[in-house]
Amino acid sequence: MKRKNGIAENKKEQRGKPDLSLLVFTGLMAFLGTIMIYNASSYTAQQEFGDQFHFLKLHLLWIIGGILVGILIYSIDYGKIVKHITPFFIISIVLLILVLIFGTEINGATRWFEIGSVRLQPSEFAKPILIIYLAGWLYKYNQKTKNLEDATKKVLNKKAWEKSLIYCAIIALFAILIMLQPDMGTTLLILATTIIMYILFATHRYQIHNILKLCAVGVVTIVAAILSAPYRFERVYTYLQLLATGEVADPRGTGYQLHQILIGIGSSGFWGKGFGQSRQRFGYLVENTAFTDSTFAVYLEEFGVISALLLVGLWIFFFFKGYQIARNAPDQHGKMIAIGITIWLVLQTLLNMAANVGIIPITGLPLPFLTYGGSATIVTFAAIGLLLNISSYSNLKSNNHSNARTR
Repeated sequence: MKRKNGIAENKKEQRGKPDLSLLVFTGLMAFLGTIMIYNASSYTAQQEFGDQFHFLKLHLLWIIGGILVGILIYSIDYGKIVKHITPFFIISIVLLILVLIFGTEINGATRWFEIGSVRLQPSEFAKPILIIYLAGWLYKYNQKTKNLEDATKKVLNKKAWEKSLIYCAIIALFAILIMLQPDMGTTLLILATTIIMYILFATHRYQIHNILKLCAVGVVTIVAAILSAPYRFERVYTYLQLLATGEVADPRGTGYQLHQILIGIGSSGFWGKGFGQSRQRFGYLVENTAFTDSTFAVYLEEFGVISALLLVGLWIFFFFKGYQIARNAPDQHGKMIAIGITIWLVLQTLLNMAANVGIIPITGLPLPFLTYGGSATIVTFAAIGLLLNISSYSNLKSNNHSNARTR
């Protein structure tokens, strides 16, 4: 089988079926998310629009759009997606710049383009685009330097620094543009995802050493950015006070949201209050966060610890499924993209859940499938479509190996 740029040329003829268990996971999460978004949004929808189904209808439209995008991405050979990702990479950068100039400001943040009643968030679309672009970039750079195993320590270290600096420059460009919106949660998520990708696919220990040194500089910069913005500092201070005293500082002011989240969770018990019985969704959580950033808190309040553990279990399953797809991918591009998507979605889920139980400061990151929002919904389905795309070749490779063992 011939290969070009590390991608099998005749994969299309050899393509197998997508991973069925991943499809089931996606359907189950989409159904649960739809139920929870309706449940958590019905009060606000009735108060603001006189229609308790207002946000549910919009969410269903976003799901349909997401499914269509996911099917489109699944139908295209992922090698072609990698090959033609550069224009989308450039467009993503341009949109991140334009949103700072022409975007709609909401609560002090300029993250959205508002087109009629529709809001689009460029930073959401930047996540998968950056992962795919970096997968291609890492592969090409690794190919250029694969013959350096016998080079001197000085040469290896020089090439490692070169690779690390270029890679960090790419992700720093995205991180800075998103942090200027400001959106520290998405910034940290992108940095964590891409750095883990780099470490996992490093070809020499010098590359890992150098990227960790650059990460230390990045941590100092991020801490400085947090301390320089009063609202970020207040969030961190509220969180540290909770850790130190077990009580939320300023529960009627800066600590209000965290205080209300913890009231709801604390009253839920092991089994929860029951579906539709959340008190916090009745306007106690600020603005629309009951069905956006804090849907998990409402879920915990209504279904209790046992259901939260089941939800975590589903995401653990997704993590191992993503790892399995990556491990069996027929080329390095597939491995890198599958690992990147898996890390991104799992990290985002963990950060959202952790923020909604007071383990970390509130981040504002959406919970995949369970958060209302058009951009996040479409991007999540697109990411799943790409994973299913890779799985159709991963399953074929796994089956071929299984057949070889039984001969």
